Amino acid sequence: MSNKPEVWLRGPLDDITSLLQPVAHALLQACEEVNELMEEFPEELLWVKPAGLASPGFHLQHLSGVIDRLFTYAEGGQLDQRQLDALAAEGNQGENTISVADLVEKFNRQIDNALTQLSKVDENTLTEARGVGRAKLPSTVIGLYVHAAEHTMRHVGQLLVTVKILRAKYQM
Repeated sequence: MSNKPEVWLRGPLDDITSLLQPVAHALLQACEEVNELMEEFPEELLWVKPAGLASPGFHLQHLSGVIDRLFTYAEGGQLDQRQLDALAAEGNQGENTISVADLVEKFNRQIDNALTQLSKVDENTLTEARGVGRAKLPSTVIGLYVHAAEHTMRHVGQLLVTVKILRAKYQM
């Protein structure tokens, strides 16, 4: 476990508007926790679903995907075919073996991309309306960013519990 204080206690991040600091802090905290949690995690347990829970592989795929999707909506976009295909594939190992390291690295890149996007946000646009999904359900720019952060942390918590159960069950 890290001896550093949680990210939100380390001060503001350069180039990110003060209203989005909590979003950036939560995403960075999630990144640190996922990297630490998945260090030396056994590949053979990546797709195991203890007690019917979602597998660690699903959570790792979903973490990257949900940030990508919600940040796309925040920018005013709709999902492209790549994003739709990734959504459909969440929870599936696929034909090729996806490694723990690959999934963690993809998550790290997604966090980097999210922070870059947050650094470019004009604070005056945060209350602008945005449509979510094909039905274009109502949200706002800030609503999407905040939901991305809280949804990410929710899945990090679920991943933590699942990984601890699997490590205890298989004594790894």
